[in-house]
Amino acid sequence: MRTSHLAALAASAVFASGVTAKEMAPDPELAKIYDSGSVHEQLMAMKHATWNRQLKLGAFNSKQWKSRYADGAIRCQNGTAAVIPGDPLNTFRCNNVDFYDFVAHANLGSRTGRGSSSWGWTSPDGRELVVVAQADGAAFAEITDKGKLVYLGRLPQASTAEPSIWREIKGYKNFIIIGSEAVNHGVQVFDMSKLLTIDPKNPVTFSADKDVTSWWNDLPIGRTHNVVINEEKQYAIAVGAQPRTSACRSGLIFIDLKDPSKPSTLGCAAGDGYVHDAQCLVYRGPDAKYNGREVCYGYNEDTLTIYDVTDKNATNIISRTSYEGASYTHQGWVTDTDWQEFLVLDDELDEVNGRGPAAAGHPITYFWDIRSLERPKQTGLFRSPAAGIDHNQFVVDGFSYQSNYGAGLRILDVRSLPRDPTGARVEEVGFFDIYPEDDSEPGGGVVDFVGTWSHYPFFKSGFILINTIERGAFVVKRST
Repeated sequence: MRTSHLAALAASAVFASGVTAKEMAPDPELAKIYDSGSVHEQLMAMKHATWNRQLKLGAFNSKQWKSRYADGAIRCQNGTAAVIPGDPLNTFRCNNVDFYDFVAHANLGSRTGRGSSSWGWTSPDGRELVVVAQADGAAFAEITDKGKLVYLGRLPQASTAEPSIWREIKGYKNFIIIGSEAVNHGVQVFDMSKLLTIDPKNPVTFSADKDVTSWWNDLPIGRTHNVVINEEKQYAIAVGAQPRTSACRSGLIFIDLKDPSKPSTLGCAAGDGYVHDAQCLVYRGPDAKYNGREVCYGYNEDTLTIYDVTDKNATNIISRTSYEGASYTHQGWVTDTDWQEFLVLDDELDEVNGRGPAAAGHPITYFWDIRSLERPKQTGLFRSPAAGIDHNQFVVDGFSYQSNYGAGLRILDVRSLPRDPTGARVEEVGFFDIYPEDDSEPGGGVVDFVGTWSHYPFFKSGFILINTIERGAFVVKRST
């Protein structure tokens, strides 16, 4: 995959000083390129090109993939999980992760397929329910105690919008918050407790107009790239709401959820322009100056930008830091939200550009010492053994769970970071590759936007939902 001139220019500027990863001051000239939106537009164009090719090849016809109706795990043995023995497209490379179930997008009620985000919710009585984002809405299902994925119904996209693969979901108490890049989609608020009385024999298609708890659309043109939650302080944040010329400049837009039936806008943080993704929480780390403040870690294309957002109408940028290898900062996650010292971060274009630490096309996880919010330090990195592109990641109990597109779900043990911030002791302890189509490629995979978009690793049971772009949803679990 080739980048255009502007993306190549951005990449060459950040890699001019070498390949050793470290933090660095943002480049003002490079920042202008990112602020213009050109790199983002080119990234989206690359994805559309891939997906248009996949469409012509028939990859989005999810009816071709057979949902599994049998019970019980298929263990990862000798490096593979043979879901259909003898079928190379249903034999999955793996390590320390077992297969439990698969349901195709078509059997999850979608006419378009094209999976993206996902989230989960645990009911008061311990039932584990999931939301599977698709281009034409969101499917609901339950993961049983045996690891079966049982379809319950779906919520279509907002009636004011066309289908869009970019559909992002987060949870807030018993609600899910759904945003989309589709124009006029707005943000849907849906009560997950509605699912608890559904008979799986009669799945329910909810009304996007009548069955949502609320619909919030204080957005420039009704689209947002992502949604983020600060559940403790009872608000959501819309990020990447185009166009960049709006008053909030596609930054952080705060949504009051104290009454989920009546969401309202609290203010916005426009200071660093476009925010692609973020994590927002109450700061309880070692930087005493900010203890108890509301902090957002913004993943802002060319920088890690840290905000104090305690006052939603007078937010402050605490620091803006770039790093060698920065091409398109996508997502990060604080490794311990109760004692915020380290952060893991991934970049969605460094493998595509093929320069710096990601020159060989293997996903790079960057490690940050954030004990000083004003002077974060990029201390080291981990290079994935499998070629691909990193996307979403979350840290649970010292393990980073990553969706690396065609390379599938990858699990890193990052518990050593407090002892060794360089990451030299970080190791991959498990993976499940959901895209066998590229297994024979050099490096074990393709550097392309195929395979898994997202996953949800927070269930107490240990079951992990993986949502894929082409096929549907998988349920896996770390081997015991």
